[in-house]
Amino acid sequence: MPSTEHERFVEMMTSIPRRDDLPLQEQRDNYAAILAANPLPEDVEIRSVEVGAVSADWVDPPGPRRDRVTLYLHGGGYVIGSSTAYHEFGARLAGALDSRVLLLDYRLAPECPFPAAVDDAVAAYRYLLEESAGPGRVVIAGDSAGGGLTLATLARLRDEGEALPAAGICFSPWTDLEATGDSHRPGAVDDPLVQVDGLRQMARLYAEGNLRHPLASPLHAEFQGFPPLHVEVGTREVLLDDARRVVEKARRSGVETSSFEAEGLIHVWPVLMAGAPESAESLERVRAFLDRVMPG
Repeated sequence: MPSTEHERFVEMMTSIPRRDDLPLQEQRDNYAAILAANPLPEDVEIRSVEVGAVSADWVDPPGPRRDRVTLYLHGGGYVIGSSTAYHEFGARLAGALDSRVLLLDYRLAPECPFPAAVDDAVAAYRYLLEESAGPGRVVIAGDSAGGGLTLATLARLRDEGEALPAAGICFSPWTDLEATGDSHRPGAVDDPLVQVDGLRQMARLYAEGNLRHPLASPLHAEFQGFPPLHVEVGTREVLLDDARRVVEKARRSGVETSSFEAEGLIHVWPVLMAGAPESAESLERVRAFLDRVMPG
C-alpha cells in the first residue's frame, strides 16, 4: 500500500487544475518548481562543465566516493527538464549509489529535435571515457524520457562499436512514442501525472516523422549485447507497458535484466518524492543491482 507521503503528493498534484495549453516555457518553469520543492543539502558540491555542445553538472556529496560514475539523463518528455532542476535527486542518487553523478543538460525539443538528445548523451559518455572513467565503472541512468534515452544511447554506442558501460538503469522509461501499449488506452490506469494526449504532443515536438525510429522509441531497438539493465515502474502509470515490454524484450535478447513494479505508485516517484519511503527503497534496489553487476 502506498505510503502517506506518496498519497499526500498525489493529492497535491491532483488538486492543481490541468492545463494542456500552457506555453512551453511555463511548463518548463512549473516542472522546475515541483522539483525545487525538494531542497538541495547545503554540503553538496555542484560543478558545471562543458560537454560537447551542452553543459553538465557534476554532483558530489561529501565523503569518499567509489570510482563508480553515473551519467544521468533527466526526464521531461524531451521538451522540459534540466540538469539544474535535478540537482537534489542527483545528490540523493550519488549518496545511495556511492557514485559520482554527471547530470547532462541535453538539448530539448522543439528547438533541437531528435536526434539531438541522443547525440548529446553519446558525447557525454565519450567525455567520461576521456576523463579516465573506464567503461566498466560507468552507469547510464535516466527517468521517463531520460529512461528511454538511456536505452537509445546504449543502442547507438553498441552500433558504433563503442565499449559499453557496466549497466543501464531506467525509472519509468518512455520507450514507445506512438503510445501503443495497453496502459495507454483510456481508463487502463489512473495516472494523476501523465496523460496520453500530452505524451503524443511531446512526441511530435521531439520526433515528428520518426516516432518508430529505434533511437526515438527504443522499444523498437535491438537489445542484443546490452549491459545488465534494471527497470522500475509504478503500476499506476500510463508508461507501465513501456517498461514491461522493454523488460520482456531485453530478457528475450539475452540481456541480464532485473525489474520492479511498484504497486499503486505513480510516475518517477523516486525523483519527485524525496521524503517518501518508496523512494529510498527504490534507490536501495538500484544500489543492490549495481553492487551485483559492478562488484569491487
